[in-house]
Parts: sequence; structure tokens; C-alpha cells
Amino acid sequence: MIINEKEAIIEAVLFAAGEAVSFKDISMAVGVDISEAIKLTRGLIEKYKSEKRGVLIIEAGESFQMCTNIEYFKNIKNIYDAPRKKRLTPSVLETLAIIAYKQPVTRGNIEEIRGVNSDRAVNKLIECNLVCEKGRLDAPGKPILFGTTDEFLKYFGFSNLDSLPAIEEVDRDDVIKEAERFEKLADK
Repeated sequence: MIINEKEAIIEAVLFAAGEAVSFKDISMAVGVDISEAIKLTRGLIEKYKSEKRGVLIIEAGESFQMCTNIEYFKNIKNIYDAPRKKRLTPSVLETLAIIAYKQPVTRGNIEEIRGVNSDRAVNKLIECNLVCEKGRLDAPGKPILFGTTDEFLKYFGFSNLDSLPAIEEVDRDDVIKEAERFEKLADK
């Protein structure tokens, strides 16, 4: 069966909402009265059932909602059971802690604190979108300044940089302790 434009609008609204949408809101989106919106959506429900689609539209009270077809739950379960957090090595976590507390910071500053080359760790953090370039230092060679991203805040559950635990002075031992704490937070 060919889907008409009104049905396509209903699909788009239900998909975008990600939750139940009232009969009234569907009718406003489609530009028809409520009874027509209900009729169109119930027609889509039947089409989805007859075509055995991966998603269904369900009626709940005075609303409709798009959801996964329970028949295919086992097929998607493995994706959502898989660990979703990025695993960071101790050296990468140490580098991240330095950047988080000293930002904006150059690679040279990071290496001075760690005492080792930090290219791989910084590149891994950039790849994981936990760190990004924040500009350039006004000094010879114009070294890149690194800082944390919004993804860093989400990953570790901070609302902003001010909610990072306070440490008086960043030294190697403090950085290692903070890195271990970060990893524990990330596992929650």
C-alpha cells in the first residue's frame, strides 16, 4: 500500500516525539479534525500490523505512540546490553585529568606533568570526543591548547567544570587518584 502525505506526517510526528502524542496534537500537525486524525492513525496501525514492521503504533488513552515491535526485541537486545562506555587506559585517564584541571593546556604542559610523551593519550581523548582544541597559545610555535568537551561532562556526570572535585594543586599522584575516581564514575 502506498502511504499518503497525511499518514507520512503522522509517522514523522510520532517518530520525532519518541513518546505518546495526543489525538489533538496529531490533528493539529496534520491539519485535520480529531476524528480524522484518529481514523488515519488507526489505519496506520493496521498497515504496520499487516506488514509485520519492526515498529508499531499503539493507542494509549487519548494518544498514539510509535514503539518497537515486541517480536523483534530479541534482535535488538544484544545491542543495548553491550557496554556503551568507552574504556580508557590509566595513562589516558591521567592525561584527561590533567587536561580537565589545567585547561586550557598545551601538550607540552601535559608531558611536563606526566613526564612522558602524551601524543597517543591526547589523540585517544580527541577520538573519544572527551577533549578538543580550544585555541592556540600566543607563544613561539603557537602550540595547541586543549580542553574538555561537553561529552566529557556527560560521560562523567558533571553539570559543568565547576562541579569537578576541587584539588589544591595538580601533581602526578593527585592526577592518578583523580583518574581512578573518573574511571569508577564512568562505570556507574
